[in-house]
Order: sequence, then structure tokens, then C-alpha cells
Amino acid sequence: MTKSTHYRTVWLSDIHLGCKDCKAEYLLDFLTHNKIDTLYLVGDIVDMWAMSRQFLWPKSHNVLFHTLISLSTKGTRVIYLPGNHDEPVQKYDGMMFGDIEIHREYIHTTLAGKKLLLLHGDQFDQEVCFGAFHSWIGDKLYDLLLFLNRWYNRARNMLGFPYWSLAGYIKSRVKGANEAIDRYKQACIARAREMGLDGVVCGHIHHPEIDEQQGVTYCNDGDWIENCSALTENSQGELQLVYWAKITASEKLHRISVRQSSSGKQKAA
Repeated sequence: MTKSTHYRTVWLSDIHLGCKDCKAEYLLDFLTHNKIDTLYLVGDIVDMWAMSRQFLWPKSHNVLFHTLISLSTKGTRVIYLPGNHDEPVQKYDGMMFGDIEIHREYIHTTLAGKKLLLLHGDQFDQEVCFGAFHSWIGDKLYDLLLFLNRWYNRARNMLGFPYWSLAGYIKSRVKGANEAIDRYKQACIARAREMGLDGVVCGHIHHPEIDEQQGVTYCNDGDWIENCSALTENSQGELQLVYWAKITASEKLHRISVRQSSSGKQKAA
């Protein structure tokens, strides 16, 4: 059984509830096995873009949504920083939704005293984008990558192998994708430096990473579409990326995924 961990802070983004590629079962498992003092939801929690094209809300997504909301009533401070896929929530910046705080940007101070700028990252789209046509091509190619990733992992599932991100593997070997990721990272770092902060935590590009550049710490908490990753701060104030699909490559979670995807009552994740 996976050992439970108590985290001072956890950052999650790009869950994309309502999207068929959301790995809701993995995130539910992560939340079940870990205690969190402060949880930051760093945007794209509900994929309103995907749901506007095709409504999809399986049982696992519904359970996860209510689990995230209920954490704020069970001792976890929850702060929500909406992104571009949940853009309508941005207008509630500075307000409360029940016990959940909503902010477009926020500053977190770690136990070690580091001040970190928190934001989803879509604020830098104009700086990073290569133009409308290239952006459209990028979206179509990414949809293809997720399609390949979905069916590849269904085959692995049938053969008894754990989840592995084919999409992430392919993306890491595409020169143009790496150039865009670096431009995005530099834009985030520049914003934190301009504000006199020690670092930045973001999501948006589905590329988990911790990097230190000239005294500024860049953290991207990744996603729950490809990587099943979270950024964590432990009781010593240390920051670390956790890849939950790798940690829970176990029969328990594997059987849950198979049973839910074949139930007929909901579509596979």
C-alpha cells in the first residue's frame, strides 16, 4: 500500500475535468493517500472548452470535483487560480466560493522564506505564441498526441502494464515544442524577477519542471492529462515534483481503472 505523506503545500493544475483525457482516478488516489495543509489549484481545473464541444462528466470526474471542494471543509486551505480553460472564474478574482479563495495571481511564502509568484501561465500566451496559424497547428498536433497516448495506454492496460506518457515522450523530442517551452519559462522567470520575488509556480504547458536560473526558481507543476504530476512542499520547506502514476504503478489502482473504464456507465478516462 502506498505510504501516506503530509505536505505543507501542494500545487495542482491542468486537471481538465470534463475532458476525456483527464486522469481523475490517479488524482483521487493521490488525494486519498496524502494530507495537505494548503492546496493551490493553479488553473484549468474544469475544462470548459472541451465541455462546450462535447459534454463529458463521468462518475470519476464528479467524485473528484466534490473531493476538491470538500477539502476546504476538512482542514485544508484551498486557493483557486483560474486559467484559460476555466476563464469564466477569473471574474471572481479576490472573492470566495464557499471556503475556497479565488485569485488570478497570488504570492506564496515557503517555510524556507522563499516568495513565489503563483499563476496559471496563460498570461504569457502573447509572448510565447508563434502566431495564430502555428497555434492552431499546435493544438491539432497536441490533440493527435493525446489520441495516440490514450490508445497506447489502453493497450498497455490490457497487457498488464502501468500508465506511461507516450505524449510526453514524443513532445520532449520535438524541437519546436522545446523552444516554446523555453520561451514560456523565460517569460515566467522574467515576471518573477520584475516583481522582486524568489521564484514562480505555474502550469498551463503540461510540462512539469523545477529549474533554478540566476537566483530565480521556476516550478511548473505539470498536469493530470499526460504526467499525473504535482508540485509539493514538505515540512522542511523543500519543493519537489511528485509523479503519481509512477508511484502507484500498482495492481490496486490498475484494477480500479480497468473496472471503471469497462463499466458502460461512464466513458474511459
